[in-house]
Amino acid sequence: MGRFTPAILVLTYILLSASVAAMVWKGGSDGGAAIAVLAGVLGVCLSFHAYASQQLAERRITRDVENVREAHRLMVDAIDSTQKDMIELADRVQNQRTSRSEELTSEVKMLEDLVMKLGESIEDRMNEWRAAPTVVPLHGSPAMNHKEAQALALIETIREALIANRVDLYLQPVVSLPQRKTIFYESFSRLRDVSGRVLMPAEYLTVADAEGLVPSIDNLLLFRCVQIVRRLAKQDRRIGIFCNISLTSLRDETFFPQFLEFLNENRDLAGSLIFELGQDAFATRGSAEARNMAKLADLGFRFSIDKVTTIDFDLQDLHRSDVRYVKVGANLLLEQLLEVGGKPALKFLKDIHAGDYAGLLARYGIEVIAEKVESERQVVDILDIEIAYAQGHLFGEPRAIKEQVLAETDPPAGFIKSTLPQTRRRA
Repeated sequence: MGRFTPAILVLTYILLSASVAAMVWKGGSDGGAAIAVLAGVLGVCLSFHAYASQQLAERRITRDVENVREAHRLMVDAIDSTQKDMIELADRVQNQRTSRSEELTSEVKMLEDLVMKLGESIEDRMNEWRAAPTVVPLHGSPAMNHKEAQALALIETIREALIANRVDLYLQPVVSLPQRKTIFYESFSRLRDVSGRVLMPAEYLTVADAEGLVPSIDNLLLFRCVQIVRRLAKQDRRIGIFCNISLTSLRDETFFPQFLEFLNENRDLAGSLIFELGQDAFATRGSAEARNMAKLADLGFRFSIDKVTTIDFDLQDLHRSDVRYVKVGANLLLEQLLEVGGKPALKFLKDIHAGDYAGLLARYGIEVIAEKVESERQVVDILDIEIAYAQGHLFGEPRAIKEQVLAETDPPAGFIKSTLPQTRRRA
């Protein structure tokens, strides 16, 4: 029906115009006037029709536009509501993840504290044993006391672990901030007894040092670090490894020349191997240790300081000794912040802003690494003082390298046995 409406209206306009024209013609007007009236009335009708159609079309368009606007408002409201829900969901997920991460790091820290206490307990017992009168097991004399027997058993366990190559290499990542890209690894050695139980360094280092076994451990750790660095180099990965070294190894007249010769043969890795000492060990080094550190520096190798208890360093001494990295515990670093004039400063350098501390060390060629980072909040605070590197359980725990890779880093047969000191004879 809608298709015929225009035709019907036009026909109606024509009939209406013809009727008016007929009335004029019957009223005595001539034919020309009637035709003019017919045309005029028809034109008026068509004009009115066109105007009415335009108004209706405009109203229809206006109504459609309002409908579109209303639909758009509804869509915007729905998007806002959905975005709000997504943000709330993301916040809940982030809070749960952060909470879980903090719980895990707290549990790991508890375990580390337990291990540290265990190591301290063992060290205390060893100190007590050393202070106690020694029972000399001569023929016909009483047997050795219980403490000495335990110490000798531990020494034998360490020697057997070295000879049987039950020494594992653990690596922990050191990342750049804020990208969290792995730039370095720190290496750790872990010994296993014949039952497979892992011996932590706090448990065996004191005894091993007293028996002259630390250089053998350092030697094996160095050998494996070199192999790992070469393996990474094959993968086009320029990653450095921090390798711990003891003062005992640095001053050992038998061990160090062999150590230096091995490094001279691998001096192309000088940019990838960084030797690490504790702050106390560095401060108490003697002339022999300092000379041997200088020999390593002459080959291009650099040093790092960890186990830091104060960040008030002698920067000139560090620079002269080719120390290029210092590792400071995140808590210790952040505890040094102090509000001075509304700005965070360092307790021992109140005229220096905390954010300038890393820059101050950088002027001496030293990079600061915040270690023992365990929470996201610490990361935020560390970034505020412009520390560029971090290490801790938040970024990755120390993990043993795979057995296949470990086998590839095994030293030649007899390597460890040749570095072991002769068993000390006891009267």
